[in-house]
Amino acid sequence: MLTAVNGALAPPAKARVAGPPTMSADAPLPHPDLVAAIPRLRRYARVLTGDSARADDLVQETLARGWEKRRLWAAGTDLRAWLFTIMHNVFVNQRALAARDAQNVSLDGDGEAGAAWQVPVRAPQQAHVELQEVLRELSRLPAEQREVLVLAAVEEMRYEEIAEILSIPVGTVMSRLSRARAKLRRTMASESDPVTPLKIVR
Repeated sequence: MLTAVNGALAPPAKARVAGPPTMSADAPLPHPDLVAAIPRLRRYARVLTGDSARADDLVQETLARGWEKRRLWAAGTDLRAWLFTIMHNVFVNQRALAARDAQNVSLDGDGEAGAAWQVPVRAPQQAHVELQEVLRELSRLPAEQREVLVLAAVEEMRYEEIAEILSIPVGTVMSRLSRARAKLRRTMASESDPVTPLKIVR
């Protein structure tokens, strides 16, 4: 439609098309979500490293990387999953560097790894004992199985989310979970008092 401007015909002004929201280079990550993610990051870091001190270092490095890359986070998406992805990548890179430096780092040992799982738990004595038994057996799983099991059973992530974090196919996630659960069941079956199996979110 044409409009008259000073006696002449002129085309109507073009309507503005709303685009995706832009984020300032210095836009912070959502503070409540970030604070809520820290305990989960610590737990996941212990799964990866099997050591409390190294886990704390990994969390610090993850938070630092997350802040540096904050412009890459899409507002409204799962900040926890985004940070978990960063942590996994940082850990993989650190492990590769350690291997190149000929450092023998065991992820499946029963020494410090077992100790790292001895976390304080406010629960009745029997429940506390059962939980410690599960944690002890969990620490003996291969790292790749332990990692997937914790993301599924503890963090309650779906297969697709785990696959994205670990950069592996969904089928691999399911296979690792199946092997981890089977091993735990075999171990727990030998106990006199059965322990409630870990819940898996699909």
